[in-house]
Amino acid sequence: MTDGRDGLLMRAALSMALSVLLMATALSGCTSISGIVGGSDSVEVPVWEVGDWWLYTFSTPDYTDDTARLVVASVSEEDNSSYMLAISSLSEARRHAVLNHNPFLGRMTHEDLSAYENGVARTVMDFPLDEDKTWEFTLFSTEWSSSVRGVSGNSVTIGAFADDGSQLEYVYDGDVGFFSAFFWTDASGVEQMRMMLADSGEGHTGDVYFVRGGDLYSDEWEDTGPDIEIRDTFFVGDHPSDGEWDEMIYFLDAECGGGSSSITLTLRDHASLSALERIWGPGASESGTLGTIPYPSEEYTLTLTFTGNTYLRLMIAGGITSSWSL
Repeated sequence: MTDGRDGLLMRAALSMALSVLLMATALSGCTSISGIVGGSDSVEVPVWEVGDWWLYTFSTPDYTDDTARLVVASVSEEDNSSYMLAISSLSEARRHAVLNHNPFLGRMTHEDLSAYENGVARTVMDFPLDEDKTWEFTLFSTEWSSSVRGVSGNSVTIGAFADDGSQLEYVYDGDVGFFSAFFWTDASGVEQMRMMLADSGEGHTGDVYFVRGGDLYSDEWEDTGPDIEIRDTFFVGDHPSDGEWDEMIYFLDAECGGGSSSITLTLRDHASLSALERIWGPGASESGTLGTIPYPSEEYTLTLTFTGNTYLRLMIAGGITSSWSL
């Protein structure tokens, strides 16, 4: 009974927060994105232009309060049926490629702003957005049943549920042409993603990037004990449709306890050349480290040694980088 009451309290608090956010958005009066059409009980799909942008803060279990500026880089993808939503920071584009935490990068359809996941457009919003409208879609490899909770001017509050108890809560703001908030909470109540709008506008200039990623390796080790060595290998093939990777991208967390605790990491390619080497001694730690390995080869060997109280998480993805100068 306690778990059920806590779940109700959590949903009530989330609904209240979204209501406050919706009211604040309605009062902001921002109209910088072209082609917005809306009314008191229905909101139509926006028309984006190259250079339209949105600045978001992102929080996930992997890191908190990261900012990213999403920018419309192209309006003619997929035979003129989709936009390309890129990012103004190459490092953030690489982070997305290895963590895959933001589904709203890359291609987005003109028709419904559907995000592509695993090559398929996912109808997170089914325009026009009307009071009590319902639909189903797949995102984060999960089936969702979604409904419009309320429409206030050009702001639309939407909720979605999965059979396992996972929830999505998001607000589409027609005055800025995109989300003002997007929350994903898993079945255990852990917030897997929080996306909040900080600013928006049009006419962005400069270079923007999208890194198409693919998972190559992921594992973690904890409390591994004294003097343990681990060896592992993985094969690096091409992207299924776009050919060779430009680079490999790694993301790691490491922590050593006191005393004689230590970690060593060595990654070698098929020619036994060292691609990545790291050493952590007693009391050393780092979190959310992002880096690149410039020359992928067919096979890699990972060698790890652990002494004492240690923790290591390592994720590696292939990346193909596209860029646009606006």
